[in-house]
Amino acid sequence: MPELPDITVYIEALDARITGRTLQQADIASPFLLRTERTAEDCVGRKVRELRRIGKRIAIGFQDAPWLVLHLMIAGRLHWSTKAKKPDGRRTLAAFTFDSGCLTLTEAGSRKRASLHVVEDPAQLDPGGLDVLTSSAEEFTRVLRSANHTLKRSLTDPHLFSGIGKAYSDEILHLARLSPVMLTSRLSDEEAARLHRAVQGCLTEWTAKLRTEEFPEKVTAFREGMAVHGRYKEPCPVCGTKVQRIRYASNETNYCPTCQTGGKLLADRALSRLLRQDWPKSLEELEEMRKHELLI
Repeated sequence: MPELPDITVYIEALDARITGRTLQQADIASPFLLRTERTAEDCVGRKVRELRRIGKRIAIGFQDAPWLVLHLMIAGRLHWSTKAKKPDGRRTLAAFTFDSGCLTLTEAGSRKRASLHVVEDPAQLDPGGLDVLTSSAEEFTRVLRSANHTLKRSLTDPHLFSGIGKAYSDEILHLARLSPVMLTSRLSDEEAARLHRAVQGCLTEWTAKLRTEEFPEKVTAFREGMAVHGRYKEPCPVCGTKVQRIRYASNETNYCPTCQTGGKLLADRALSRLLRQDWPKSLEELEEMRKHELLI
């Protein structure tokens, strides 16, 4: 799912292409995309006046017209063309033709989760999470400790923090050298401040890296240069230890045992249930088990 750095770069790219431009046509080909009674037709013939990031949503504001608010979810992506496009309803769900070019929304896979809301005020769709890039360390710590969850869950909760998802939360926690399953109630003041610096540093750095693309066509959760996310069994760039994972349902958390958990292996829900008391507690035990072909 596109997160804060991806959404920011999308908005910057769109701002240069459609702000002050007129929406000439809006074609919605998927019956699952539009989630409001109002339609994008209400914006046709109007000029774009501003764009905003609302959590992980992209909000397009028009002069004397409602807002178009797009949520790309996991597999939704935006594309820009100087030529008009026609959506087919299967992969290309919508096309918005401006007097400067055409913005299309595609979504891979059969499960269509991307959404379009046509609303008067995009703030009504804001989950209310803290803007981490403008927050102070004190504000960040207060929100972090407002609920006793694991750090991974808290960072990815849109009601607590705005724009952070599964990918960048892995990177943030690795940079902060904190365990993803550590409870917020056990976090020291120094660790909270370190996490705040990691949040701002990681998201700012990746936003800058992604700005090198003319239009962000290659948006993915798995980026070359990431430290741990999507790098299971690959060496940690800091210490060389093999990156490990926790799997739950269709989700996965990646971490470095040496940098983040003091060498302790975190329980993988599926395998730990299978092995129970035989679940390895350290990297050394894990390697020993692999040698005996007890663990793949």
